[in-house]
Amino acid sequence: MAYRYWCGECGFRTAWLSGPEGERQQIEHYAKRHPGTPPGGHVEVGRIPDGCCGCLLVVAIALLLLVVAAACRR
Repeated sequence: MAYRYWCGECGFRTAWLSGPEGERQQIEHYAKRHPGTPPGGHVEVGRIPDGCCGCLLVVAIALLLLVVAAACRR
């Protein structure tokens, strides 16, 4: 899963990251931009992990090429 952390004080948001990395970036943002304020906001959850669709596309193309190669052999 990928997560995006949003600041509760301003419009800052992290990139789509793993949970611990996004949380770390949000804490660093609060320490720098909102000192003394406990981290808040909300977390957006992405359903598809980063890189998943790219791998699926490569596998689909490879299978398509195998089918075309098998059909041309006959």
